[in-house]
Amino acid sequence: MSEKELILACRQNDRRAQNVLFHQYAPMMLGICMRYIRQKEIAEDILVSAFFKIFTKIESYKESGSFEGWMKRIVINECLMEIRRRKSQYLTVSLEDSFKEPLVEWQDDLEFEEILQLLDELPDGYRTVFNMYVLEGYKHKEIAEKLGISINTSKSQLILARRRLQALIKKKYDIRISA
Repeated sequence: MSEKELILACRQNDRRAQNVLFHQYAPMMLGICMRYIRQKEIAEDILVSAFFKIFTKIESYKESGSFEGWMKRIVINECLMEIRRRKSQYLTVSLEDSFKEPLVEWQDDLEFEEILQLLDELPDGYRTVFNMYVLEGYKHKEIAEKLGISINTSKSQLILARRRLQALIKKKYDIRISA
């Protein structure tokens, strides 16, 4: 069954097509949820909510862009709604405090999976902004709007996330970095 046929069948509330769509995309979408939400049970709940929204809003998909991209936006937005519910994890740090130490260059030889594992060690606020900015391509203004924080908070969270990741990389891989 092609993607177009699958979408058409889902628009007609075909439960078999919805099941196929879910099983085809759920592992990838759960991976996205897990990048934002550490607790697997909560991430799985968000995934279910996101797929419910996908199935009930599938009529709004215009077929002008990637269907997978459309679903990813829904999943990310569901994650962000959960994060907003637990908004207390954000730190407000001035940008001046963020620039006290020079940033360390990323190591190109680290595998993507290793970086994702290190991301799990970041505080929720750092990890969320890092995911949105670096992995999803959002701008600071968009991040601020979606999370209900200031642009400067988004920027400082990203800077601090990078610093924390660099410290974790240095510690884990015993990398000597000269400033």
